[in-house]
Amino acid sequence: MTSESRRLLLCSDMDGTVIPYAAPEDADARPRLRALCRHPAVALAYVTGRDAELVREAIAQFDLPTPAYAVTDVGACIWRVDAAGDWTRWDEWQTEIAQDWRGQTQEQARPLLADWAGLTLQAEERQQPYKLSYYWDMDQCAPDDVLTEVQTRLQPLGWNTELTLSIDAHQRVGLLDVLPRRATKRHAVEFLQAQLNYTPDQVVFAGDSGNDLSVMESHVHSVLVANTPPEVKAEGRRLAADTGQADTLYIATGGVGYGNGNYAAGVLEGVAHFCPRWADDLRQTTASA
Repeated sequence: MTSESRRLLLCSDMDGTVIPYAAPEDADARPRLRALCRHPAVALAYVTGRDAELVREAIAQFDLPTPAYAVTDVGACIWRVDAAGDWTRWDEWQTEIAQDWRGQTQEQARPLLADWAGLTLQAEERQQPYKLSYYWDMDQCAPDDVLTEVQTRLQPLGWNTELTLSIDAHQRVGLLDVLPRRATKRHAVEFLQAQLNYTPDQVVFAGDSGNDLSVMESHVHSVLVANTPPEVKAEGRRLAADTGQADTLYIATGGVGYGNGNYAAGVLEGVAHFCPRWADDLRQTTASA
């Protein structure tokens, strides 16, 4: 088997996927993931809503493997990480997503949303040239009302915009991200695959939440870890089936030799499912971790 056929681009969400929450985590899951990612044929890319600084903090706090690439800020930035640990913004990605905003940045959108009481601007470090982030008052504004109002207010700009609503369950606060239409997890993974010359069978994406579902309706081999909420699993199955991609979605269950299927164990299970050529390495990793 050639080294070329052994290449693997492993793209993974962070919170709830490799960072544990309430569901039980296998004690050796993250060590086994670190061992896999040390293999010279494996390139790890985190695909997350965190900004670059919060990604680095999480890597240190949870003893996660260092990535070769990081898609941060809900897709607004892609970083290349070299062997020395230096992070460099991928300018070609910025050029790619800037097309949706006609060469403008989030600065042009702020005045159009400034006087609406339903939104509160997040801290400046949470903003990017092509990402505008707010808190939304869940008691005052229903999700559909938020989307309708923001779309109406931004219409004069003529942008192709993606609005992403989510909930920080720990702080019980709503989050709104205004992004270029191309700045999605799916498009970012496809960008990495194309730029780095990976074939479809050399790419695996892992996630656990609603903002990972855009990948489920694509050709990308996708894994939902076992701790994914039931409603997200159901929606993932529906999207994959509706778009003819049922064979590219795998939902980890545990009990197949790679742990309980939660978090990093589910990531490893998904890699074994889509890339059986890695099965021997994963078994050795399990035994030696």
